[in-house]
Amino acid sequence: MGGPGVADAAPASRTQYSGVVNLNEASASELDLLPGVGEKAAQRIIQHRGKRPFQRVEELVRVKGFGRKKFLKLKAHLTLSGPTTLKVEQVAPTLEGKEVVAANN
Repeated sequence: MGGPGVADAAPASRTQYSGVVNLNEASASELDLLPGVGEKAAQRIIQHRGKRPFQRVEELVRVKGFGRKKFLKLKAHLTLSGPTTLKVEQVAPTLEGKEVVAANN
């Protein structure tokens, strides 16, 4: 048998994001799905677009709490047209090294 805790160690899971969020139409709960965006940040996005809809996704940096670094992390998941399709999945590697995906819609 291995040392203490070796048999009990679970492989670390990671979060996988796919799809996009429409900045001008998404609800607070849809915006909250974005990595690093919480309820308060989602409300700030909604307040900003209420005053002036986003013309470009880069305008997100004008919202308090969203700098260039955070924007670059989110850019692949942002759009201004079409439906919000963002899905968040927990991906856990199995002992054989293959990944298991558990959807969270």
